[in-house]
Amino acid sequence: MIDYPWCIQYLEKHGRQTFGPHFTIDEGDYPVVHRLIAYFLRHEAESERLGIDLNKGLLVTGPVGCGKSSLMTLLRTIPHPPYQFTIRPCRDVSFELLEDGYKVINRYSKLSYNSHGPRIYCFDDLGTEQNLKYFGNECNVMAEILLSRYELFISQHMLTHITTNLQATELESGYGNRVRSRLREQLNLVAFAKTSRDKRGRQPV
Repeated sequence: MIDYPWCIQYLEKHGRQTFGPHFTIDEGDYPVVHRLIAYFLRHEAESERLGIDLNKGLLVTGPVGCGKSSLMTLLRTIPHPPYQFTIRPCRDVSFELLEDGYKVINRYSKLSYNSHGPRIYCFDDLGTEQNLKYFGNECNVMAEILLSRYELFISQHMLTHITTNLQATELESGYGNRVRSRLREQLNLVAFAKTSRDKRGRQPV
């Protein structure tokens, strides 16, 4: 049996070590954190009960300041190698276009491996990046990367995680219906409540 209250205390302890003594996980967020723990510990029975598909990635949504990025950072400390992942801010990925051109799309959408299988990325704060121009051509870098990673999800089971403040309609407006449809197919939706507080102890802006 998995002791979920102990797991939450474990995350809080590491959160205080990483982000400072004011870090806390609100009791109102326990159901969301419970879902994430079940996913990363590959608790099959609990994941099935919660409607979580362990063969898909995660789309973690919530208001600005609710602590999505902090929590995903802490979840990497859970010792389960098949779900180890690298976090990349979407703004940083977008700005790489200016330096490296369209190679940046291939960088994050090619099939690459670590010792546990296809490399997993968590693209943090989807929607905060800008469409940039490269030699006069505007490119929605994240849309292209996500479409390419979807193809690899279908063919090679390569997982992707995303955090975002955007609602479903905003995702479609910013990235198109095709991207929204693909995200629905390859990601489990895990949503924080609109009133959720920042996990570092600050009120949301």
